[in-house]
Parts: sequence; C-alpha cells; structure tokens
Amino acid sequence: MAGQLNPNLLLCVPLAPLAGSLIAGLFGTRFFGNLIGRTASHTVTIVGVLIAFLISALTLQQVLDGATYNGTLYTWMTVGSLTMEIGFLVDSLTAMMMCVVTFVSLMVHIYTIGYMQDDEGYNRFFAYISLFTFAMLMLVMSNNFLQLFFGWEAVGLVSYLLIGFWFKRPTAIFANMKAFLVNRVGDFGFILGIGLLLAYAGSMNYAEVFAKRESLVGLTLPGTDWMLITVACICLFIGAMGKSAQFPLHVWLPDSMEGPTPISALIHAATMVTAGIFMVARMSPLFELSDTALSFVLVIGSITALFMGFLGIIQNDIKRVVAYSTLSQLGYMTVALGTSAYSVAVFHLMTHAFFKALLFLAAGAVIIGMHHDQDIRNMGGLRKYMPITWITSLLGSLALIGTPFFSGFYSKDSIIEAVHATHIAGSGFANFAVLAGVFVTAFYSFRMYFLVFHGEERFGKAHHDHHDDHGDEHHGLAPGEKPHEAPWVVTLPLVLLAIPSVVIGFLTIAPMLHGDFFKGVIFVADQHTAMAELSHEFHGAAAMGLHALTTLPFALALAGVVSAWYCYLINPAVPAWFFRTFSPLHKLLDNKYYMDKINEFVFAGGARQVGTGLSVAGDRTLIDGLMVNGSAKLVAWFSTVTRTLQTGYIYHYAFTMIVAVALYLGYLLMNS
Repeated sequence: MAGQLNPNLLLCVPLAPLAGSLIAGLFGTRFFGNLIGRTASHTVTIVGVLIAFLISALTLQQVLDGATYNGTLYTWMTVGSLTMEIGFLVDSLTAMMMCVVTFVSLMVHIYTIGYMQDDEGYNRFFAYISLFTFAMLMLVMSNNFLQLFFGWEAVGLVSYLLIGFWFKRPTAIFANMKAFLVNRVGDFGFILGIGLLLAYAGSMNYAEVFAKRESLVGLTLPGTDWMLITVACICLFIGAMGKSAQFPLHVWLPDSMEGPTPISALIHAATMVTAGIFMVARMSPLFELSDTALSFVLVIGSITALFMGFLGIIQNDIKRVVAYSTLSQLGYMTVALGTSAYSVAVFHLMTHAFFKALLFLAAGAVIIGMHHDQDIRNMGGLRKYMPITWITSLLGSLALIGTPFFSGFYSKDSIIEAVHATHIAGSGFANFAVLAGVFVTAFYSFRMYFLVFHGEERFGKAHHDHHDDHGDEHHGLAPGEKPHEAPWVVTLPLVLLAIPSVVIGFLTIAPMLHGDFFKGVIFVADQHTAMAELSHEFHGAAAMGLHALTTLPFALALAGVVSAWYCYLINPAVPAWFFRTFSPLHKLLDNKYYMDKINEFVFAGGARQVGTGLSVAGDRTLIDGLMVNGSAKLVAWFSTVTRTLQTGYIYHYAFTMIVAVALYLGYLLMNS
C-alpha cells in the first residue's frame, strides 16, 4: 500500500507525550496545587507514550508497505526567501527511530513506577521523562534544520533537568551543569554547520539542501582553501560529538549517572546520545561528498570505542560501568559512520538501545535489591536472590559483547567487517580499535556480571565509601539482611527488553543491511564499497552466526569472558597484582586520562582568566572608571567652571550679554 501517511495521525505521536507531560507537570506538582495524585500522573504520561508507540508501530508497518510523508505542518515565519517551518519527514529511518524511542520510553515509564515510588518528586519526574520523549520525537521526525535544532536543544534542556533531578545534591548540580556546558561546545559547531549550509544552499529544508549538494562540492570557505562541504560536515559532526559523547566531548556522560537510573536508560543509553548518530546518518548525502570529514569521524569514533572501554575496567559503581560501556558502543556506531556504513551504524543504534536500556534498568533493580548500594565490591551471589534480574542481565551482557545469534552480535560484527572492508584514511587504527574493543568489552561486562551475581556474598559487611543513587551516605544491606527481587513493575520491563535484545538482530539484519529498508533514505557514494562487500559476503543470519564461531572477534570475546572469570572468581589476586605492578597506568585510568583536570585547567582556567581580564579592563576601567566615574568627574569639573561665572553682580551679567551680542553681530557680518 504505497502512498502518503496521515499527517494528523503523525502529529499525535509527539503531541501525546507532550500532553501527558503538561498534565503531570502542571496539575501533578505544586505549580497548580497538586490537583492530581501520583496514580493519575503516571497513568496519563504512560497512556501518552503508549499512544505514541502504537501509532509509531502502525507507521512503521505502513512505511514497509511503501508509504512516506514529507511535508510542512506549520510555517512559523518567512524572511525574504527563507522559510522557517515545522514539518515531518517520515521514512524508514524515521519510523524505526520512532518505534525505538517510544518503546524504550514506555518501558522506562512503567519501570519508574517501582523505582521512584518513595521519591517526593515522583510526579515531576514523570513530567520530565514524558517531555523528553516529545523532544526526541520532534528531533527524529523533523524535515528541516530549524526543527532539528529545536529538538536537539530541547533534549539537552530536559537532560539538564533530569541529571539534576535531585537538585539538593551538589554532585547532581555539578553534573547537570557540566553536561549543559560541554554540549554547548558541540552545539556551537552544530549551529555553524547549519549556518554554512543555509548561507550557501539558501534553505533549511533537508530535501532542498540535498538537491544542491553537487553545487556545494566546488566551493571553498572564504579566505581559505578548505572545502566548504568538508568544513560544514565537520561542524555538524562536532555537534554529534557533544550529543553522542565522543572524545574529547565525552566527559559529561559518566557524571550524568548522578540522575535517577531510569533516565540513564532513557537518555544516556537508548535515545538522546544516539541523536548524533541519527543526524549523521540523515546527512549521509552531504558526508559522502567529503572523505576528509569521514576520516575525521572514523578516527574520533575509534578513539572513543577503545579508550572509553579501558575506563570501564576499573569502575566500581555499577551504573558507571554501564555508562562507559555506552561511550564505547557509541564509538563503534561512529566508526561505522566513518566507513560510510550508515545503515550498520543505525542498526547498531537500534540493537544497542534494547540491550543497553536493559542493562541500565537491571542495574537499577540491583540497586533496589541492595538498598541503594551501587558498589559492585559489596555485592556477589545475587543470582539466587534476584533470578529475573540475573537472567535478564546475563542476556543483556551476552548481547553487549557480541555473542553469536544475539542482537548485538549482528550489528557489532557488521561494524568490524565494514571497517575491515574500508580503505579510508585511519582505517588501520580503526580496525585495531574495534577488534581490541571486543576483548575489552567482554572483560569489563563480565567483570561486573561475575562480581554482582556470582561468587562470595559480600553484602552485610564493612563497605567501601560510596554514594547511593539518592545521594546520601548509605550502608546498603545490614548484617543478616538479604537482597530481594524488585516488584513486577520493575521486572516486567526487563523481560520485555530482554526479548528484542536476543532476537531483533537475527530478524532484521537482512532487510535493514542487505535489503531495501533504507533504499532512497541513506545515500552511499560508489567509491565507498564497504556496504557492498558486506552484502556480498552475507548468506543469511543463521549462516553468519555459525561462521562467527570460527572468527577472531568471537575468540577475543570468549577470551575476555574467561579472563574476567579467572580474575574475579578464581584468582582475585591477579587484578590486585596488576594494579600494583602497573600503578601509573591504573592511576591514569582512575583519573580518566586527566581529561577533567585538563578541562578545568585549560578551558575553565582560561575562562576565569578571560573573565578576570574583562572584569578589570571592561568593568572596572571602562564602565566604572571611564563611563560611570568619568562622567561624574566631567560633570563636576564643568559645574566648577560654570560656578565661577555665577557672581551675583548685575553688571557682570550685563557685560556678558553685551559681549555675546557683539560676537553674534560679528558672526552675521562675516557671513553676509
């Protein structure tokens, strides 16, 4: 059934979560006197997201039948030849993203009922996550750069509110400000890229900009010999580096774990951080014009994939282990973009959304069972106390490390094959990074899994210092107290997310990567042959899984799991010896490559120096010294001079008048 989608029905997708957010945010909080209770607040937001998901699923089915939509819904303003609009572009890429965003959001909404039940900001939290869903949907459904930028900034704003949700905690305030500022750096590049395309293409509509792509190829940036399209694409990617947490703009994401666990799953695993990946895939007609930009993307992604994985090895906070895993996997997606395998990047985005949301929500279930103790060194043996959390965590971990036949395997292995098939500059390092990352990912993932669910029960003992998920010092389980399984509203989303984490890759790899799913949506130039080689080697999902059992990535993943098993269950003295022997390396990792200190010294310190200089030169000298005090002194001097003329004698005033009349008559005579 080819044709055009119903725009009114599409409009309901973002508006339904927005309506739920407004009702819960206005009438469920103190803003309007808390007119509705908790049950009404979570019900209205869940119904809104459920409606969005059902329409998204229906839309995906219609798109598979050939229907699309690209049109303007509202014209905001027209300035000369420039038209600023709100419009939707719904094709296979958009429909897939709509389903992922709404499904993961729905699971998080249900999960939040159990996780946040004792929090006084319960209604406010539901309003925030529903508002985030609206913003993300506006981003992925946009057909122009203006609306894209609106959604881009809106998800950043709501992320700021959610990271700092517990706003009485200094660490949360620091974390949300850090996320906000780092993303502004990326967004500065992003808006420069949009501005360049607007200036030279004369439009903000995707289709119109893409139609003029060939005319942009021969242009250079004024005053330089740089290719305009290369500069524009790199600027756009700098925006993606901030939003998708690529090195060196990655520093905000681990600290964002200060927010409640549900938002870690929703924003920092499945949706917001993938906005940059989606944007670059959407801009594939432009990025294909510049091998330099693609090489830049490839190298940045490779650095992120490998070096962020190393940091996951030494983390002891269960949420931070998963957070660094997210950074590493985002690097893998970016590597795929750099090889022109955009469909593979989006495919990994989809599979990753399910198993990473699962791992974050499972981590939250563990935190509940441990009475908000997040330190994995205080856990162990939880398998028999939390069976549902255990089995779903195992499935998520197997998907993450790329176990054959699991969803993560199909997307991750395709990325490795795409890198091996490409010949763009930087591909040699990228090939090493993605292969080494397989071992690293398996090691830190199963280090966490073994320490949490197997081995000695370490709870109920003297603990290491840590902060709980609510920001207060907490001692976890008391002596003799045992962990417990979370309520059904927490475990149900785990089960529902575990299903696609296992099967979605097997079911969708053929149409998404080697079929017509992205035909006419993602553009790949003829000289970039990675996808063609992947399709040539593909002989079905089952054959791919069986063949993987004999490949190097599988051997590396297995070696990582076995190494973690030996180091943390059989001989725990090995990691202790390693950290003692290589203490400088451990210190480097523990300080996160000193990136925070570099940012503090160079950028924050530089900003303080500039601020001090502006304060002294601008505020004190120019404004206070010259303009304020200077003008006062000038008035005082003028008053002193004029005061001497006010003698009080009539003959002085008469003499002054006579002199003035004489001067005026002289002026008239000279000009007559």
